[in-house]
Amino acid sequence: MDILEKKQHYIMLFDFYETLLTKKQREIFQLYYFDDLSLAEIADMSNVSRSAIFDHIKKVHTSLDTYEEKLQLMDKFAKREQLFEEYAQEDDTKIKQLIQDLKEIE
Repeated sequence: MDILEKKQHYIMLFDFYETLLTKKQREIFQLYYFDDLSLAEIADMSNVSRSAIFDHIKKVHTSLDTYEEKLQLMDKFAKREQLFEEYAQEDDTKIKQLIQDLKEIE
């Protein structure tokens, strides 16, 4: 997994499991991934060492991976999206309406 794929992976996991993280974990994750701040910049803002921020981000990664391993929300979402795409190719308007209705529930 290259750097961009890894970044996308953890951002998607964050979308699913954000509420399970602590406030501090969410803040540091958002600063690092969404605000694109470096570890040093976050460390300066937080008055801690760069390695402390690095460790914190690694713990967030571990937590997100653990949540996904146990709950599999992202995996189930991907499988649903794949099925939606496959059935959306069908000519049956009833299937297309069902797909649209299911997407609106999400």
